Parts: sequence; structure tokens; C-alpha cells
Amino acid sequence: MTPWRQQGELWTLEPTGRPRGLIEFIGGSYLAATPQLSYRRFLEALAARGWRIHAWSYVPGFDHQAQANAAWRLFRQLREQQAGPAEAALLRLGHSLGCKLHLLAPDGGRRCDGLVALSFNNFSAERSIPFLAELGQQFRFRSEFSPSPEATLLQIGSSYRQPRNLLVRFSRDTIDQSARLIDVLQARVGDASSLVELPGDHLSPASGGLRKQFLGDWADDPARQRGMERLAEQISTWSGAA
Repeated sequence: MTPWRQQGELWTLEPTGRPRGLIEFIGGSYLAATPQLSYRRFLEALAARGWRIHAWSYVPGFDHQAQANAAWRLFRQLREQQAGPAEAALLRLGHSLGCKLHLLAPDGGRRCDGLVALSFNNFSAERSIPFLAELGQQFRFRSEFSPSPEATLLQIGSSYRQPRNLLVRFSRDTIDQSARLIDVLQARVGDASSLVELPGDHLSPASGGLRKQFLGDWADDPARQRGMERLAEQISTWSGAA
């Protein structure tokens, strides 16, 4: 595969040979600023299976709808700049908060072939960052995400139109909320969403392999790498099962 390249707020990775499709990736809080590092091994495992990767670099804020709109525009603009043969498949892929931002996309998921949502998280700002509620009252600034967690689920139920969604939760993930999301999705007419559980925790998709790079093979965790390979394979298999 080619080296990672930065194009504005997006990082891109091209596979060797003819691509099987494009994945537009949004990561989660604290990891999203450097997706080419934080999620390097997972995204490279997808690229090794023929996927082109566009990954958004951003700093999470309170206005999630505005950030969802911004991500959607950036992904669309880059696709238009690289206009060529139509992609065999266009998948949206999110981790944690990144799932929510994809689900809030202004096109309601219509212009893709499916969404893969890893470790969906929809907590309130107070739950995510406990001291914010107190600071918000003290200094009179917004201390809740927009839309709020409940408003997010209502919006997904009424406005999100993509029927094909693969939700992945990890067995040791204590902050995963995929069960609530799958209930909302499957209540829609014509829904084809599914939920699977894999071994791991909330950070299973995230690893840049830095311990191995700086300390050598002995410091690496082969089980984590195998988990990423298994996840990349599952996503690739699901994408072709339409």
C-alpha cells in the first residue's frame, strides 16, 4: 500500500492494486485528532484487503451536528476531487463518537452502501466529562452535546435512511451503547441492521503499533493485532453480502 497522505483535515491511504471500494472513517474522542496514528494498524489492515481509506482528523466539540455536517462535506469534496471510475462500494465507518457523527450526516446515510459502527457511544456531556455541568452553570456556557443523547436517537429513528448497518460491540466494553442503537434502527421499516459481539474492549480498534516500533516485537500484543485483522475481515465480508 502507499504511504499515508494528508489532504487538509483528511488522511488518505491507498491500497495496492485495484481498490474494492472506499471507507470514510471517523474516530472517537481523544483518538480522532491523529487517525493515521491512533488507528493505524486497523485502517492498514483494511487497506491490505483492498480498501481506500479517507480518515477525518478533528477535535471533538459540543455541537455534534455541526461536526457531522463538516465531516460529510469534507468526505464529499475529496471524492469529487478524485472523480474517476465509480467506487465498487462506499462504506462509512465510525468508532465511538464517530458512529454518532456518521449517523447525523445530513444525507441520512443515503449516499453510501452501509455503515459499520464500532462501540457506539452516545453519553451526555456530563457523563463523558463530569465537571462540565458544574462549569457550564458557573460560567453560563453550553454543557450538553447538541443534539442531546435522547434527541440523537429520535433523529436517527426519524431521519436516518440507510438500511444496512453493522454494529459491533466488544465483550469487555463497559461504555458501549449499541443495544439502544440497534433497537432504534430495527424499528424502522425495511431495516437490515445487525449487531455482533467480538472479544475486546472499547479501545480494541485503536493501535498505532508504537510499542512494537520503539521497543521491538517483544513489547507487542499479538492478540490485539489478530483482533484487528479479524475485525477488518468481518467488515470486508459484510460489505459484500448485500
